[in-house]
Amino acid sequence: SRINNGNNNTSGMSKFTLILTSLNLQVLDKCKIFSSVSLLVFITFSVRSQDIRNTVGNIPMEWYKDYPHIGYDLDGKKLFKPIRNKDELDEFLDKMENPDYWRTVQDKMTGADIRLSDEQVDLVHRLQQGKFGDVNFNEYEPAIDFFSNEVMIHPVTNRPQDKRSFIPSLIEKEKVGKLVHAIKMGWIKPRRPKETTPQYYDLWAKEDPNSILGRHKMHVPAPKMKLPGHEESYNPPPEYLMSEEERLAWEQQDPEDRKLSFLPQKFACLRAVPAYSRFIHERFERCLDLYLCPRQRKMRVNVNPEDLIPKLPKPKDLQPFPTTQSLVYRGHSSLVRSISVSPSGQWLVSGSDDCTVRFWEVSTARCLKTVEVGGAVKGVAWNPNPSICLVAVSYDDTVVLLNPGLGDRLVCTASDQLISSYEEPEEVKDQLVQWAVAEGEGHEQGHRLILKHPKAVRQVTWHGKGDYLACVMPDNGSSLQVVIHQVSKRRTQNPFRKNKGLVQCVSFHPIRPYFFVATQRYVRVYNLIKQELTKKLMANCKWISSMAIHPGGDNVICGSYDCRLAWFDLDLSTKPYKVLRHHKKALRSVAYHRHYPLFASGSDDGSVIVCHGMVYNDLLQNPLIVPVKVLKGHTITHDLGVLDVTFHPTQPWVFSSGSDGTVRLFT
Repeated sequence: SRINNGNNNTSGMSKFTLILTSLNLQVLDKCKIFSSVSLLVFITFSVRSQDIRNTVGNIPMEWYKDYPHIGYDLDGKKLFKPIRNKDELDEFLDKMENPDYWRTVQDKMTGADIRLSDEQVDLVHRLQQGKFGDVNFNEYEPAIDFFSNEVMIHPVTNRPQDKRSFIPSLIEKEKVGKLVHAIKMGWIKPRRPKETTPQYYDLWAKEDPNSILGRHKMHVPAPKMKLPGHEESYNPPPEYLMSEEERLAWEQQDPEDRKLSFLPQKFACLRAVPAYSRFIHERFERCLDLYLCPRQRKMRVNVNPEDLIPKLPKPKDLQPFPTTQSLVYRGHSSLVRSISVSPSGQWLVSGSDDCTVRFWEVSTARCLKTVEVGGAVKGVAWNPNPSICLVAVSYDDTVVLLNPGLGDRLVCTASDQLISSYEEPEEVKDQLVQWAVAEGEGHEQGHRLILKHPKAVRQVTWHGKGDYLACVMPDNGSSLQVVIHQVSKRRTQNPFRKNKGLVQCVSFHPIRPYFFVATQRYVRVYNLIKQELTKKLMANCKWISSMAIHPGGDNVICGSYDCRLAWFDLDLSTKPYKVLRHHKKALRSVAYHRHYPLFASGSDDGSVIVCHGMVYNDLLQNPLIVPVKVLKGHTITHDLGVLDVTFHPTQPWVFSSGSDGTVRLFT
């Protein structure tokens, strides 16, 4: 300590004291950084901070276990234990949230938590690896030879040699004498020969026959042999002797099936009884039974097989859901790849490989309008906004916005006015997609806007408000796979600088500003406002084919080409909550109902499976998923079955389109 001469006021001065403290560093299982190491650490204290040096000395700290204090300071005042009300949950949260948890140890002398500095952690690592504690210590320094082989004029020591250095030691002589005497008396036997005789152990030598428990809690004593009866007698009563037929039947039986292991015989006297031929064999079998028998009671668990089947509600209690085929919409000459229903539920649009788009009346299956386009139709999507009457149709590298002119005439004219009222901005920017207004014959057929893309478009989907339209152009290795169009401003943007993997399908979140992008194995959820990835769902399947989002927005289903349907609960996990394998072939399409707790999947096996999928408001209750109906009707053509499914917006009806060129309504 530094003291000013002539000034006794030391309150403003700093006194630094080095204290040698032994800290027992505890182990963190997860970090596996160091095991229990006793480490000498120098800790510096200041007079201004509270001096909590414990002066109890080297005693077991367990003695203070039942006291509120843990020792005494330099002034003899009690050092009280810190308030440690941490339970296991607090400890776990501290482990998860505190980045310095792994380097925090408890000082047993003071009970305080001490955070080890980088130098102290480095010291522990060095001691663990068997190195010296001091970093600067060089263990390979050249040795200085004080006593060299050269005879010096002035030697280092000139002391004459001791007498004991050249006289045999008397203490060693006494020890050797004692050992020789012990060998002579036979107390010590040097190099005793090994015993070659084998040793045998009696397994039940120490077993108490009266003990109930014995070695096992379920101990069963060794079974006693059956005492001999009249059959074993050398002169049994005549009814115990076998006739010739009985003896022949006994010989033909298997040894396990015989009631007696020997034939009863009659002798005139005991002297005439021969030696028993099977005596050694039966003794050997008895020994085998004794030592091979586990002699432990096995408690059988009586489980009713019906209890193992999960309790599912009856489909009758889960109605309404579609059960029967009501209508078939015929007219396409090739496979129907995509269908969509108008928001009112009155009209249906279908796109086929025969290069036509057909509009149907749902209730009568009557084809009201047929529009020819310049290629096989890959996708159709009716605008979900009831105040806009527009249908997006994709074929080859083109997306056409059609006004079918069906339904309310005011809505149709308002949709035309929305498109015609567009004013071009003063500064025209180069866009990824060419926007063109349809004219002439195309305009008469209903074409309003034509969007030319750089690559073939596979899927089109609308945002819930009806102004934004997303298109998918699968191309592995290209950054331009997804584009989003804004119809009112005729603007196109590429939301992603680069796409990870081959994009299969996309979808907008029904409520929040989220955008779902499904690649071959993953579904990525992007926040459109923050422009960042929020979740990455692992589908656990080889190739995702389709995707649908629950109207509530917290659940997603994905269909895949390896016959699986994965249900994701976004609040629960990034892995599937449930995987359904009800289809025999690849799934082509999945869909949720907008109002009823139903979802459906269409597959190449020609069937549509409707499932009840109830999502509860209570977050603690998991969704209830019950398959309720398998709907069949489509014929398999060219190894393809059902290509698209969609629900009616208000009724519990499902539409399906197939490779047989038909659209079917199940109600």
